Amino acid sequence: MIVYHNGRFLPKDEVYLSPDDRGFLFGDGAYEVVRASKGRLFRAAAHWQRLQHSLSAIEIQYPTPTEQLDHVAAALLNQNQLAAAEATVYLQVTRGVALRKHSYPHPPVATTVYGFAAPFVPPREKCQAGVGVITVPDQRWSRCDLKVISLLPNVLANQQAQAAGAQEAVFVRDGVITEGSHTNFAAVREGALLTHPESCVILSGITRRAVLELCDELHVPILEVPLRESELESVDEAMLLGTTSDVMPVIRINEQQIGVGRPGPVTRRLQQAFHELFTRETSPNPDSHLEPPNRSRRCEEADSPEL
Repeated sequence: MIVYHNGRFLPKDEVYLSPDDRGFLFGDGAYEVVRASKGRLFRAAAHWQRLQHSLSAIEIQYPTPTEQLDHVAAALLNQNQLAAAEATVYLQVTRGVALRKHSYPHPPVATTVYGFAAPFVPPREKCQAGVGVITVPDQRWSRCDLKVISLLPNVLANQQAQAAGAQEAVFVRDGVITEGSHTNFAAVREGALLTHPESCVILSGITRRAVLELCDELHVPILEVPLRESELESVDEAMLLGTTSDVMPVIRINEQQIGVGRPGPVTRRLQQAFHELFTRETSPNPDSHLEPPNRSRRCEEADSPEL
């Protein structure tokens, strides 16, 4: 495998990461995962903007233009013979290498940048049949809008789901459903899509944004409101939304069947519309596409950076 490390493309086994890297010592960094099909990235600009937002909020200076990140992603796909395949591209930035102390290194040190591309198999069978999830207490920090690499609570929650034979763990904070360990969560009640409003307690998912855009086009009402765990028995459909999950129907939460126990009509419409959107935007000559208005309500202390 050829990877990207601090401006160079080289075999993975030739990469040297210092044990003093703050990403290793503190989880001090941010990352993105972008989906690719036949060498074309899906909504890469939105992913890179979110990366810059995360880095800005944790005060890591990495003023790299979108075009450069697109170039890195394209090179990783090409050099790993993935330009004609389904793949994902991972890019991570840490604060860099410094003696271990909690405060930032002064003067600042160079960031550590690492990226790779990997083959990806879309979860078509699960998206067709639907999956089960469990709910777990949301014990994460209060800045879940940042896609940072310190993911231990997510790891523990997802492992709990796997041990229970479930696809995903869905977090509950103060009685309210927030999101999954690596997905956004949405439900359908009386034909309307319900999803937690964007805030500091959920990640602004790229797939979530696309699905909300599609709801507007399909005239599916949207309610960005908190959904209480106690209300799950009243929903007709549920779904997970994510870069590697697409629109994945949820047919069981804990031991409770959702709706009639199979993917519902709104989920199916959104699945089909998202598949068409993804195919169109990753086709050799994609239709020109303008990003929809940003629905995000960012935390006040983190300015949205400009690329």
